[in-house]
Amino acid sequence: MRPTADNARGIVDASRYLVLATADAEGRPWSTPVCFAHVEYREFFWVSAPDVTHSRNIAVRPEVGIAVFDSSAGIGTGQGVYMSARAAELVDRAASDSALEVFSRRSLGHGGRVWTLDDVRGDSGMRLYRAVAGTHSMLAKDGRPDHRVTVELD
Repeated sequence: MRPTADNARGIVDASRYLVLATADAEGRPWSTPVCFAHVEYREFFWVSAPDVTHSRNIAVRPEVGIAVFDSSAGIGTGQGVYMSARAAELVDRAASDSALEVFSRRSLGHGGRVWTLDDVRGDSGMRLYRAVAGTHSMLAKDGRPDHRVTVELD
């Protein structure tokens, strides 16, 4: 699959999970898959507990890496979308309302449920997070190992 904007959009739209790469204050890496929703391939939303490793890492180091790919692709045939982003817990009520609409719509589309503010506030044990991607890239598929090229999705 060629590294084009249309192909990148197709990968993101077809995937239920992204792999979120974080690091703690000392730089120790951590990665985890999270179920996500997105707006215009630039804003990514997920729900997590604030006390899990990736959420604690985001609280002290908001720079994250994101990879979205088809994990069922055969060896050497897959393609993914890679992003550098900044992440944070969404605490603004208006932004959270809008993000939860997006997240719920995608959740329902994949057999999940509607999420409400009560699900991500107070004693619920869960919070809503957002990452804003600064760059997108894909593998060039030109024979060079891990040669990534920028893909403009605007």
